[in-house]
Amino acid sequence: MRRVVLVSVVLAMGWLVAAGVWAGSAHFVSCNSSGAVGGEVCVTGKEAGLGNLEQVHIVLTVIAHCQNPGGNDPNAQNKETFGAEFDEPVQNGKALFEVCVTTDFQPNCSPPMTVVVDSVSLVDTTNGVSCSQASQ
Repeated sequence: MRRVVLVSVVLAMGWLVAAGVWAGSAHFVSCNSSGAVGGEVCVTGKEAGLGNLEQVHIVLTVIAHCQNPGGNDPNAQNKETFGAEFDEPVQNGKALFEVCVTTDFQPNCSPPMTVVVDSVSLVDTTNGVSCSQASQ
C-alpha cells in the first residue's frame, strides 16, 4: 500500500512540475523604442517565459504629435494614434521582434515641424502582458 501511495505522489508531483514548465510565465525582458526617425517609430524587444507556445500576437500603439521649431504644438488637436499588429513566432520559450510604424500625419508633419512621440505601448494579447514607454 505504501508503494502505491509513494508512486502516486511522485507521479502527481511530476505532472505538476511539467504543467508549470508548459504554462510559462510570460514577461517582457526588453522593449526599446527608437523614437521618431524620419516619421517612423521602431520598437525592438524580447519576451520570455512563453513555454511551449508556437506564436504570440503583439499589438503596438504609438501616440505622437507634431511640434514646431519653437517647441509649440501648432494645433491642439494634432495628437494622433498609430498602430500595428503582428504574430511573432516563439522559439525556446522566447520571442525576439522588431516592428515599425509610420506616423502618417495629415496634413504632413514635414520640416521644420518634427514628430514627437508621447508614448509607446506593446501588448502581448496572447498572454495579457504589456510594456510601455512614455515621452521619448
